[in-house]
Amino acid sequence: MTAPHRFFSVLREDLEAARQRDPAANSLAEVALGYSGVHAVWGYRLAHRMWREPSLRVPARLLSQLIRALTGIEIHPGARLGRRLFIDHGMGVVVGETAEVGDDVVLFHGATLGGKAMRRGKRHPTLGDGVVVGAGAKILGPVWIGDGAQIGANAVVITDVPAGAVAVGVPAVVRQRKPSAPAAAEVDDPAIYI
Repeated sequence: MTAPHRFFSVLREDLEAARQRDPAANSLAEVALGYSGVHAVWGYRLAHRMWREPSLRVPARLLSQLIRALTGIEIHPGARLGRRLFIDHGMGVVVGETAEVGDDVVLFHGATLGGKAMRRGKRHPTLGDGVVVGAGAKILGPVWIGDGAQIGANAVVITDVPAGAVAVGVPAVVRQRKPSAPAAAEVDDPAIYI
């Protein structure tokens, strides 16, 4: 598979992820034309490719700022985002330069993957696969959020969250999921943990 073919395959996966995860989505065409979260992820993917070439870092940053102005979503081109990321509603989402996001992650509007320190080096969170970050949640600093973890709406996370756990509150408190609760139901809305 050629590099352009792989790139367009990843863009198609982003479309499919939004279509599958949003019950309000009626078609791939609607998602492609009207979903700011998808547009922001696509813009990031192009800016990130540019960022990897040192001579294109300034244009990559300028492109990321244009995407921010158009979508209300700010993703630094140096961040590392996995496949099938879905940003629902999107407005106010911020993803910092050293953030790393696994595959099949969902970010709701107002979510921040930010830093706590104004120094160089790893200063943003790392999210595993299948993480759900609720509306308005802030994950700050070089913390690890394990696979399948859920961050409740408006939570402020400043410590690691183990795989499969739920973090809620300010500052966030980590809770293990109830064994009797089906995992699929918990993925639907992390706000239920507030």
